[in-house]
Amino acid sequence: MAKNKKQLPLLEDVTIEKIAAEGKAIAKVNDLVIFVPYVVPGDVVDLQLTRKKNSYAEAKAIRIKSYSPVRQQAVCEHFGICGGCKWQILPYEEQLKYKQQQVVDSLVRIGKMTLPEINPILGSAQALFYRNKMEYTFSNKRWLTEDEIKSGLPFSNMNVLGFHIPGMFDKVMNINKCWLQDDIANDIRNAVRDFCLQNSYTFFDLRNQEGLMRNIMIRTMSTGEIMLLIQFFYRDEEKQQALLTHVAERFPQITSLLYVINSKANDTVSDQEIITWKGRDCIYETMENLRFKIGAKSFYQTNTFQAYELYKTARDFAGLTGKELVYDLYTGAGAIASFIAAGARQVIGIEYVPEAIEDAKVNSELNGITNTLFFSGDMKDLLTESFIERYGRPDVIITDPPRAGMHDDVIDAILSAAPQRIVYVSCNPATQARDLGLLDAKYRVAKVQPVDMFPHTHHVENVVLLEIKNS
Repeated sequence: MAKNKKQLPLLEDVTIEKIAAEGKAIAKVNDLVIFVPYVVPGDVVDLQLTRKKNSYAEAKAIRIKSYSPVRQQAVCEHFGICGGCKWQILPYEEQLKYKQQQVVDSLVRIGKMTLPEINPILGSAQALFYRNKMEYTFSNKRWLTEDEIKSGLPFSNMNVLGFHIPGMFDKVMNINKCWLQDDIANDIRNAVRDFCLQNSYTFFDLRNQEGLMRNIMIRTMSTGEIMLLIQFFYRDEEKQQALLTHVAERFPQITSLLYVINSKANDTVSDQEIITWKGRDCIYETMENLRFKIGAKSFYQTNTFQAYELYKTARDFAGLTGKELVYDLYTGAGAIASFIAAGARQVIGIEYVPEAIEDAKVNSELNGITNTLFFSGDMKDLLTESFIERYGRPDVIITDPPRAGMHDDVIDAILSAAPQRIVYVSCNPATQARDLGLLDAKYRVAKVQPVDMFPHTHHVENVVLLEIKNS
């Protein structure tokens, strides 16, 4: 016979003390550290423990007895359920303070190196409607609120288009308005959902792998161009044509209307054929005097205006005079490579995704840039001594790896190449600090510049300049 699960305690009148990792906050009761989401320092709350270990616990706030003086009202009706924008209840100035501290703590605690004074974080001019790309999931398993569950009423229509609920892979919350992307994206998403509901389209069942409607992606550029990609699970010409025609007529401002038939077990489309139904197969973004082509599979920084601040920082840290050979590692679609090319003798970009490298080549050609070379392959396999001997030893390396940071072999290759300067752009200060600790054998940290790309979240970008130590 299974043992009854022990009821975890309710803790009353607990004061939230500070912000922790992953957007949660910390409270302490006796010697127990408790992680709590959707509260801010200074809140006094009643906590229901949901998980307990020897050294820490997790809890949810079931009552707020008194509000912190720094707390603000969340602007979004979906706050606290969809899992995004966990810091909407913190004023933006407070968010920036905690992000700055996150960078400092990571570099000091993990990197364990001598640091210069860290520059104040560059905040985003737009704290709302700042994203240029969003994805939404169709599901026949609508997330029910606690009030709906307690009502005991039956809910016959469970079809939704929105975001996955954290920790529940097959439950999706219907989104009426998201404050992260221009309102045209909300209008498009809701129109697609309503048409599918009114015409009895089947929404995807993730567990059973069935249903026509799977996913949509919306991109909105500062140029005014809009891309919509609709993902179907299987081919149904009549329903596809009806939906695409409706969207095209309702939103003539969409410049790239695409669809894909994806019958795989996951909704990634990097290996799928994207079909252009109306308009171009791409959209364009501009930055300074450059123009970037962005396809459905292209990577481009999702905060356009802050990407400009990020790239300017990287360019400034690189200290280019026009004589340098620059390696741009994890170049993506070559945005940084193109952005710095005018100040370098040559830029060599390396990226794992072949389609991204093709975009990088197109972007250089589009902008009349002739001093770039791009290579596709696994970084640790491509960046070897023989590659360096063939194409030249870099004076500067710019690296912008994924959240996991750089492979040890890549760090060894960088140390062997021994450029005068390394500019390390990171979306994860913790893994960046780990890598900086390994590079400390030959390099010192000269400058640190945090950049906030994602307001109302705990995520922060950080740019570090490393200079080679005098031997």
